[in-house]
Amino acid sequence: MKKEKYKNIVANVEENSIAEEMGIEQGDILISINEKKVTDIIDYLFLISDNYLEIEIEKSNGEIWILEIDKEYDEDLGIEFNNPILDKAKSCKNKCIFCFIDQLPPHMRESLYFKDDDSRLSFLQGNFLTLTNLSDNDIDRIIEYNISPINVSIHTTNPELRREMLNNKNAGNILKRIRKLTENRILINGQIVLCPDVNDSVELDNTIKDLYPLYPNLHSLAVVPVGLTKFRENLYPLKIFNKEKAYKVITQVSKWQEKLKEKIGTNFVYLSDEFYIIAKEFLPRYEDYEGFPQIENGVGLIRKLEKEFDEYLLSLPKGLEIDKTVNIVTGVSAAEFMKELAKKLTDRISKLKIQVYPIKNNFFGETITVSGLITGQDIIKQLDNKELGDSILIPKSMLKSDESIFLDDVKVKDIEKYFGKKVIVSDVNGKSLIDNIIK
Repeated sequence: MKKEKYKNIVANVEENSIAEEMGIEQGDILISINEKKVTDIIDYLFLISDNYLEIEIEKSNGEIWILEIDKEYDEDLGIEFNNPILDKAKSCKNKCIFCFIDQLPPHMRESLYFKDDDSRLSFLQGNFLTLTNLSDNDIDRIIEYNISPINVSIHTTNPELRREMLNNKNAGNILKRIRKLTENRILINGQIVLCPDVNDSVELDNTIKDLYPLYPNLHSLAVVPVGLTKFRENLYPLKIFNKEKAYKVITQVSKWQEKLKEKIGTNFVYLSDEFYIIAKEFLPRYEDYEGFPQIENGVGLIRKLEKEFDEYLLSLPKGLEIDKTVNIVTGVSAAEFMKELAKKLTDRISKLKIQVYPIKNNFFGETITVSGLITGQDIIKQLDNKELGDSILIPKSMLKSDESIFLDDVKVKDIEKYFGKKVIVSDVNGKSLIDNIIK
């Protein structure tokens, strides 16, 4: 069998796993499970849940092995594949008026221009689906295989407006599809990319009104402000949120939260931290985020990080003395918050110095203020000729998920070489932040 790009090639076998015990090795090809062909990762996860398996494997020398396995229901085999979904990812056919990929400059790495709209990536990696690129059979398969939870980009429940926003004539049936999924116990987290004078105001009210009755299987709804780069030639003339418009959205959603807390026992709809930063308003309390169901959308990220930081800070021994200087690199929107955390830590630890450097996003444009879209070249240019201390600390969110590389292909080691300083990559949680600064 030819080892084509999307074949089910084993990349790794976990130590002491069932797969290792049965002699499955890196480079083997998975052909079938219980005589059923494995076409993608959803097939695989569904088929291996049985107690008894007959697995057909092709070894690297071409031999075919049939392995009989008795195991506990839902017990994993311990196999990782070269391609996480065992198939080619499905691309998005929408032309959304707010699409960030359409706002990228030319000549970046090819993978950044791929628009996915794949239910398997939603289930495995948390990617958001529009549901417009799925057939009715695909929806039925999600239900049959219980692919849950999934994240869905909703934006509006107004059929005509959604067709216009996504530039897809099939985009208007979103409410019908979400109802079908939630009625069949598929858990959904929804997202609204809010665009001023497009789907805000009355349209936002109507969308929330349509969606909250689907709780609890429509578990949460996140509202995030549209992000606009400087590369928007010949694209829809969108606006960004200013202080006044952001405050209006906060007031509007707060009223809904108060109403829904009484009606269904939850806030249900949450705003990303960016709205509060733009409006220069205090963020909600830690408890108001109700378990942080949409933390990946930047909903409550600051409050969560603050609580983790404060709790771990109290656990540090008194009288600590650490004589060094650490430079924290962050986006403009998080800079004041990071300065507050830095002061708490330097007040607790003598001789420790922390300098926070907010990096303006010259690469994408200064309207982009989040840390996750900072490029390596902007860091180098803006830290050049600065008084740098012992090390430079950056959040992990600035880098590609599986590689120490920024969006512009600058590597962490390039920054280390340029400045002659160690670059520390920190997870975005309070304990990791403190540990990486002091240890």
